[in-house]
Amino acid sequence: MAIIEIGSTGIRLLVAELFKNGQWQVVDRASKPVSLGRDVFTDGSISRETLLNSIAVLKSYKELINGWGIKDGDVHVIATSALREARNRDMFIDRVFLQTGFTINVVEGIEENRLMYVAVKWALGHDRPQFNRSNSVIIEVGGGSTELMLLRRGKMVAAHSLRLGTILIDQQVRQSFGTPHYLKRYLTECVLNTCESLTKEMDLRHVRTFIVAGSDARFVANRFGLEINKNCWIIDRQVFIDFVDRIENYSVEECVQKLRIPYAEAEGIIPGLLTYKLFLEQTSATEVIVPNASIREGMLITLASGIESDLQEEFFSQIIASAINLGRKYRFDEEHARHVRMLALRLFDELRPIHGLERRSRLFLEIGALLHDIGMFIRSSGHHKHSQYIIANSEIFGLHQDELNIISNVVRYHRKAPPNSTHIAYLALQREERILVLKLAAILRIADALDRGHAQRIRDFTLEIRDDTILIRLSDEQDITMERIGIEEKADLFMDVFGYRVLLA
Repeated sequence: MAIIEIGSTGIRLLVAELFKNGQWQVVDRASKPVSLGRDVFTDGSISRETLLNSIAVLKSYKELINGWGIKDGDVHVIATSALREARNRDMFIDRVFLQTGFTINVVEGIEENRLMYVAVKWALGHDRPQFNRSNSVIIEVGGGSTELMLLRRGKMVAAHSLRLGTILIDQQVRQSFGTPHYLKRYLTECVLNTCESLTKEMDLRHVRTFIVAGSDARFVANRFGLEINKNCWIIDRQVFIDFVDRIENYSVEECVQKLRIPYAEAEGIIPGLLTYKLFLEQTSATEVIVPNASIREGMLITLASGIESDLQEEFFSQIIASAINLGRKYRFDEEHARHVRMLALRLFDELRPIHGLERRSRLFLEIGALLHDIGMFIRSSGHHKHSQYIIANSEIFGLHQDELNIISNVVRYHRKAPPNSTHIAYLALQREERILVLKLAAILRIADALDRGHAQRIRDFTLEIRDDTILIRLSDEQDITMERIGIEEKADLFMDVFGYRVLLA
């Protein structure tokens, strides 16, 4: 298998051999500098010269891949922030396809976070057990963005893609005719403002594990790090800070000469390391953990691991943790949300022969159930519409925008009127996605109706599927007047979608 990453500062290739047991081994690597980011973040689009240079690099990679005998279906090309923001992105993708046959998948910032998290977990292995016991930060400063994840005792609190990259930083400094002193002052203000915002989600002063995933940090680790396994180093906090302090006033030329690195790497190493240092100083971490991994390894692990693997289930749990923290940010009724989630998932599992949906659809329902009332933060009246807006415009770790659009539509229809021709967000979905929304919303409406009074009275039930009726039988006798009213109000969509009446006994 071959993974190609088109980044802001270069195009990188990883070739790996996959084995039947899900294991893999890297057999070849290549990296060539390309100034995509400098073009895009300066002029908004990729220049003709950079396009031709990129195609030349990709053609050379095509020859190398052919030499390994890799089939087209086993070549995966991903692009990050530079191509994501380029005005002429579609033209670039089309020209690359016509010249090389490569189909480029432009990943969102939150998807970069997901791939990086997978790579970091793989690199750490079992050598840093405190990762699951303490508060942690995972950070990578790229050319066009900084990917940052906050974890509380191993569970995802939040994931952000910050518009703070080495190329963007360098341009800001150049436009202001800045000196190294200005660079440090500008970055300090950016980092402090970011940390102030992040404190609402997790106080960085309580962070004990600081993980840096980037080539600049790997450079420092190679000099001063202690290898804890073949894929990971640790650097003493003060050693890292002292090194950055020593080189922060170097010019690009001095970085090339004194650090013995290529010019393309020297351009971004000071802004990158200074950003890491400023974030590190906001934490209580005593060491810097540097995994020898990138999103290419994350992509490889994802493709090799299989959908139903333990890794995938653990990853799903991180998505749910991120969704719960989003709910807490908007002060949702967590007890009701968790109860509706339990009911919805129970219905999903019991009704599998009727809906025919797979595991990832179950995840969408779970998130929708947790966040269906999040719009109450804005206003009770029409809260289903407010919930849709919040979810569609938020970041949930591990979910890309298309998936957030599906979930936001599921939440939109957990009450009130079903979709109609004026609902643009619903009509913008693909046909298969619209069907999925209807199925999940129909199930969510029943689950929400079973806790209409937010009293969590119904905790166990059995389902009987008859010719045209689904009978929900409760395990014990109790006053369920509110729930009966809820079923009468909300079962209409289920009837329309699946053809079954729903009765509560």
